[in-house]
Amino acid sequence: MRDQALFDKIDLHLIRVLHTVLTERSVSRAALKLGMYQPAVSASLKRLRELAGDPLLVRSGAGMVPTDAGLRMIEPSASILRAAEMLFSDARGFEPQTATTTFRVAAADYLDPQFLPQLVSVVKSEAPFSQIEIHPLSAAADYHAQLAEGQVDVVVGNWLQPPEDLHLGKLFSDEIVCLVSRDHPAVKRGWTQESWLECEHIAPTPTHPGARGVIDEFLEGQGLARHITARCPHFGLLPRMVASSLLVLTTGRQFCERFTDRLPVQILKCPVDFPALVYYQLWHERTHQSAAGRWLRERVKAVAASLK
Repeated sequence: MRDQALFDKIDLHLIRVLHTVLTERSVSRAALKLGMYQPAVSASLKRLRELAGDPLLVRSGAGMVPTDAGLRMIEPSASILRAAEMLFSDARGFEPQTATTTFRVAAADYLDPQFLPQLVSVVKSEAPFSQIEIHPLSAAADYHAQLAEGQVDVVVGNWLQPPEDLHLGKLFSDEIVCLVSRDHPAVKRGWTQESWLECEHIAPTPTHPGARGVIDEFLEGQGLARHITARCPHFGLLPRMVASSLLVLTTGRQFCERFTDRLPVQILKCPVDFPALVYYQLWHERTHQSAAGRWLRERVKAVAASLK
């Protein structure tokens, strides 16, 4: 009877507050995300603490962190919210013109500088009442956990060997080339594999902990290493850095071609025989059968195909 009485005190809104407070690690940020007043969130947190018999969120320095009990509640609360969202929406089917779904896409800007703007445009034009959030692929992000916990719906990127524990859809493949300033010596003299490796290279900051990127991962497998002297987390800025230096950017031809008419840069063939650069979208089993999830993945695929 006690368990039933406890269960009767829990509603879906309280679960949403629980998950948001624990993932945001801040009552004020949770209030903003939930569209609630901070005192109301504080009151809900007090109620949750009483129900759990645990503080759930405690101070640590200038911020707050979940307790062990709080950490264990993050995934179950996310699972409950996902199930509730799918319970009726998928039963009705997904109707873009009236849907109020929030779509969350994690992607770096290295695929194509036009990809994310066009994806946002397509989603908002076909599903005008929906919301779309673009999340960065950064060194601080764990996209596996984000997909599992419902923080993102789709991850877009390239992998030499994509993860086998996630669903995968190929978007397109591209030739790996080099982008250099028109004043780079290699424009006139050319280069060998050895001289290319010795050049000063620029590369993106790794997109997740332990990541090497497809270029350096392939080189390592060949027993080679390039001389990287500059890194930047904003891939879209790299061509401008190349244009005003002797740095070498090695990436997909499609990305590089967006800048040859706007900057004093030139595309050169890479002296290393790289395999094609393949771009994928990844998603978790939790959204595999979701009508809204399928609709989003179809839009991602269509936008990627339109950029070729």
